[in-house]
Amino acid sequence: MTNTQVDIKENEIFEHSPELLNALLKDQTLSSENEQVNIFWATDSYADLGDGYQYGDQITIESINGTNGNVIVRRAVKSREQQNQRIRERAEVFTPSWICNKQNNLIDNAWFGRNGVFNSEVDNSDGTHSWIVNIAPIVFPEGKTWLDYVNENRLEITCGEAPYLVSRYDTVTGEPIPIERRIGLLDRKLRVVGENTETSGDWLKAAQAAYMSVYGFEWQGDNLVLAREALLYTFIDYYRAKFGKDPQLKSLQHIVYIISWNIWQMDGLKGVIPNSCIKIPKLKRETSSLFSPEEIGDPETQTLADCPGCKNKDIHSHTCKYAKIRDWKDDKVLTFVSLIKE
Repeated sequence: MTNTQVDIKENEIFEHSPELLNALLKDQTLSSENEQVNIFWATDSYADLGDGYQYGDQITIESINGTNGNVIVRRAVKSREQQNQRIRERAEVFTPSWICNKQNNLIDNAWFGRNGVFNSEVDNSDGTHSWIVNIAPIVFPEGKTWLDYVNENRLEITCGEAPYLVSRYDTVTGEPIPIERRIGLLDRKLRVVGENTETSGDWLKAAQAAYMSVYGFEWQGDNLVLAREALLYTFIDYYRAKFGKDPQLKSLQHIVYIISWNIWQMDGLKGVIPNSCIKIPKLKRETSSLFSPEEIGDPETQTLADCPGCKNKDIHSHTCKYAKIRDWKDDKVLTFVSLIKE
C-alpha cells in the first residue's frame, strides 16, 4: 500500500489484502472462534442507502468497498448538514490538533517531569495556535527508559477518529500533518521507537508493544473504522519513514489484530456494546390468595422491567453485552468495566 494521502480508501486495503480489511471490521467482543461479527453502524447517517446501512446493520466489506468505496469519509469532508446532525444525535464535536497537542503535552510533562519534551506550544496574537517541534532525540529522566515510555498504557475515550492517538490530519480542518510534526500519543511512542532501534526486527517488536499500549473506544461504527484505519496507516507511515519501504503483509496483519482489540465499539457510559441492553421479565408477584400464587401470564404480553443497570445507573449491573478488551501484558481477555472500581 503506497497511498501517502490523508484519505484512506477501503478499495486500496481490499486490493492489498481482503483479509486485512475484513480484520479491520471485526468486533472482538461479539465474535467467536467459529463466527466473525463485525462492528455495526450505530448511526442513522447512512440509512438512506438502504439495506446493509441501517442503524443496527454490521459494516461489511461489500458495504464500504467497490462502488461503495467512498461511503465512509472523514468528518472534515462530511457536509455541514451531516456534521450538525451528528452533533445533535451524539454530541459529536471533534478536537483540533493544537488542543490535542496541549493536552497530550500535559501527560508527557507529568511523565517526564519537565516541559517541552516533544514540542513547544505557540499561541499567536491573532488567535491561531501551533507548535515548534523539538528535533533533538528524546532524553529520558533518571530511572525511566524509552521502553518504559513505549509500554505506558494510554486511553482515548469516545475517540471518534482518534485524534489524540494519531494525527495524520487535523480532524477539524482536514489538513494533513507531516510525520515529523505529529502529536498523537501513539505518534510520540513511534518517534521514540524510531530513535532507539536500528533493525526492522527491533523496530517491529517495539512498535507492536506501542500499539498494545494504546486504547480507544467509540460508539459510531463509521468513526471506529476511520480510527482503526488511521492507526494502520500510521504504522505504515512510520515504517516507511524509517526504512524507505512498506512493511510486509504479515506485519500489517499482526498490527490490525492488535488494533481490532484495542480500538473497540462501546457505550462509554455503560461499558457495553451500544444498544445491547435488553429488558428482563418482572418476577412473579406473590399473592395473599389461599389457593395459588398469581399466574405470570402470557410471556409475549407481560410487562417488562428495565435493565437494572440502566434503571439504577449502575455500570456493573447491566444485562447487556459488556465490551471486552485484551490485557497484552498478562495475556488475558477481560471486560472493560472490570477495570472500573466502585
